[in-house]
Amino acid sequence: MENKNIMQKIKIEKVVLSVGGVGDYLEKGHKLLEILTDGKKPAKTRSKKRIPSLSVRPGLEVGTVVTIRKGAEELLKKMLIAIDNEIKKKQISVNNFSFGIKEYIEIPGVEYQRDIGIMGLDVTVVFKRNGRRVRLKKVKGGRIPSRQNITPEEIIKFMENKFQTKFK
Repeated sequence: MENKNIMQKIKIEKVVLSVGGVGDYLEKGHKLLEILTDGKKPAKTRSKKRIPSLSVRPGLEVGTVVTIRKGAEELLKKMLIAIDNEIKKKQISVNNFSFGIKEYIEIPGVEYQRDIGIMGLDVTVVFKRNGRRVRLKKVKGGRIPSRQNITPEEIIKFMENKFQTKFK
């Protein structure tokens, strides 16, 4: 019997697509995310730390990211097809899971772009329950119990039921 408490119902809050890199590779990743999200403008992320071995300095653009809230389920279905609808259990955390796509041409409906070349991207799916906003709001923000967090087991059950995803 399914739980009747609507506060315990699991929803997909957002799907976040990201590409990391510097210079020309970053610009190609920016174009790729724009193509995948039908013109939605990705944001560039800047580094905060200095990592000399990777020649990274503070303020250097090191990635690009776009968040999808409306139409997240349709996008997630496409992304899961690219990885054969299979996720490893170690890719799941509390309230979210992430996976990588090695080549964007594996995504159905996306064709090879000569100016971008071959590149991959990361996909993060964030889940929520009703009441999460109470913790996030600035004015009169409150605390919510840890039972509102979504455990990896609940994520596995949700993904198997809704998207027929297999877990290794």
